[in-house]
Amino acid sequence: MSDPVITDFELPSTGDTTFKLSDHRGQNVVVYFYPKDNTSGCTLEGQEFRDLYKDFGKANTIVVGISRDSLKSHEGFKAEFEFP
Repeated sequence: MSDPVITDFELPSTGDTTFKLSDHRGQNVVVYFYPKDNTSGCTLEGQEFRDLYKDFGKANTIVVGISRDSLKSHEGFKAEFEFP
């Protein structure tokens, strides 16, 4: 077995859940970092991932976006742009 590319981590997530990387063992995971919710570039990036959501799923891949904003901000950002 090869060494993991990234060490396990756990973060609070939207929907009153927690994201833990090791819970997705056996799946491909795209982790992208962005500076701030509701900025033009970050919104566009999120929309592009959203629009390809089904294609990622077919490839056994989940997408996780991470920024320093609050969970409240993330919830609003997710709802406004219908992110999965």
